[in-house]
Amino acid sequence: MNSEFARLGVPTSLVAALEARGITHPTPIQAATLPDSLAGRDVLGRGRTGSGKTFAFLLPLVTRLLAADDRRQARRPRALVLAPTRELATQIHESLQVLEPATSLRSTVVFGGVGQHPQAKALERGVDVLIACPGRLLDLMGQRLVDLSAVQTTVIDEADHMSDMGFLPGVRRILRATPERSQRLLFSATLDAAVGKVVDEFLHDPVTHEADPEESPVDAMDHHVLRIPGDQRLGVLAQLAAAPGRTIIFTRTKHGARKLAKQLVGFGVPAVELHGNLSQNARTRNLDALHSGRVATLVATDIAARGIHVDDVSLVVHADPPVEHKAYLHRSGRTARAGAAGTVVTLELPGQRDEVRTLLRRAKIRATITDANAGSAILDELAPGKRWFLAPDEARERVAPPVAPPAKAPARKASGSTPRAARRGGQRAAQAKPDGSPSGGRRRGGRGRRPAAA
Repeated sequence: MNSEFARLGVPTSLVAALEARGITHPTPIQAATLPDSLAGRDVLGRGRTGSGKTFAFLLPLVTRLLAADDRRQARRPRALVLAPTRELATQIHESLQVLEPATSLRSTVVFGGVGQHPQAKALERGVDVLIACPGRLLDLMGQRLVDLSAVQTTVIDEADHMSDMGFLPGVRRILRATPERSQRLLFSATLDAAVGKVVDEFLHDPVTHEADPEESPVDAMDHHVLRIPGDQRLGVLAQLAAAPGRTIIFTRTKHGARKLAKQLVGFGVPAVELHGNLSQNARTRNLDALHSGRVATLVATDIAARGIHVDDVSLVVHADPPVEHKAYLHRSGRTARAGAAGTVVTLELPGQRDEVRTLLRRAKIRATITDANAGSAILDELAPGKRWFLAPDEARERVAPPVAPPAKAPARKASGSTPRAARRGGQRAAQAKPDGSPSGGRRRGGRGRRPAAA
């Protein structure tokens, strides 16, 4: 098969699985690491979020399993992938499922926040690949529901975020439970001292590859700082989020993310929240609303947004400037992915000038600074296109569509009165426009918003 992946050593069956999904050219991190990882070497790969790291480790992991002559056993996975968040673990699992049709491999994903029984059952049946968040995996190990002694390849993804979240001590405990001479692949956007200790202790003569300079900003990003009065913050955010295209807005706290999402919905801008206080069902529901296009604005905290994959984000807004420059670069990396351009906006309130100046200097970012308010022309330049707003009720329905009530049994007796549901239906029909569209505003594109009043 005449393919760039095949020339790197990827088996033809996996190349065909990639091509079936339109993946034909390796990214720089894939091209750099695959020859060594496919050869069984330990690899330290450094590349920013969105650089293609997932297939850079899944392809050699699957290739090694296909070449081995052992078989899966109950509670003894043959390969392990560690991820810092449940969203990233789920997305890695989805990428692995691209390759699984070309194999007979079985996989599962485990993380906290949900009941462990289905996860334990999957492990009992036997899996080849286990994708896990450290906390839940340690719980399962403590209950002897999983045994890592048969693991041939271990991957640590987003190792720097593992460090930021305090997971590295647990990661070290997990690695000590895997065979000492098994293959280890570690991927990280940056390398701090704690990650370096993991590399020194567990990777054997690793080959280091860098697809991007450490902490480098993406060339296709435009960085802006808007200096605004405190009472203009919500209005500016609503104007930015109401423009066409996907937007991610970052806040420092869970409470701030929840409050801002509700405020934007009240403005008629459908927005969902993502933070650590949400249940797994709520996280999944909100991300589904974003991926499906019902909602185009995500309000998130740093921790919750790590590892999530959202395509076509045209605008990232730091509603609260992050404390650390690494967080600024990580947040900003949600846009300008896969060669696309993107815009990054930081809101600077009175009293934050020194903080923002220091943040940008440490991040090595040169930003355009503009004084602004909710009616400034700069907002149209940063997020071009007609602003569309919904009625608040319709915006709320976009965020959380109502669940249809269970069907009722037929009435035993005919009644002369008009059923309440029918009266409500008649009222809605009376309020509908002649063309059948809701009275709350006409729809346009994925946003479904009315133009703002002049």
